[in-house]
Amino acid sequence: MTSLPTSEPVRIGIVSISDRASAGTYEDKGLPALRDWLQRALHNPITFDARLIPDEADRISATLIELVESGCSLVLTTGGTGPALRDVTPEATLAVAHKEMPGFGEQMRQIGLAFVPTAILSRQVAVIRSNSLIINLPGQPKAIAETLEGLKNADGSQRINGIFAAVPYCIDLIGGPYLESRDDVCKAFRPKSAVRPTR
Repeated sequence: MTSLPTSEPVRIGIVSISDRASAGTYEDKGLPALRDWLQRALHNPITFDARLIPDEADRISATLIELVESGCSLVLTTGGTGPALRDVTPEATLAVAHKEMPGFGEQMRQIGLAFVPTAILSRQVAVIRSNSLIINLPGQPKAIAETLEGLKNADGSQRINGIFAAVPYCIDLIGGPYLESRDDVCKAFRPKSAVRPTR
């Protein structure tokens, strides 16, 4: 009997951006939410590189560059994407981009609009820097999960695709590790020619 290959390890950067949480006056819920969802969603062994930082553009940009250069194939941020004066995450993310990936932001707002009309106020972006994909996510744990895995109908069929369905193939295309998702959480989509034998 031929054994199937084991999943490739992956290094993922997770960044929570909040003045209050980084100052210790508010409990950060972003990092635990990101870590929990990714551990449920992926078969791959994950090394997390976590950061909790204030809403300061230069600090955000420097953190993103540091995580990319440390070998994170995927960097997810949470917080700082609204229209408030201190919300500068999208600008700081675009400042380090080699390529923009506008489809991610479009789909994130589409998911949010299924719940609240104020989703149009969100300014999340996604970019590629070197061999890393960087995605801005909403600030609330429930919204993080909904954005990543999408919305399902009562019978379990997919109603609106989550953005994570496109993440593994995107990372394939930029030279990263082969991410294997758990179908019951979020089924990744790849063209047949890009699918490898897995468990």
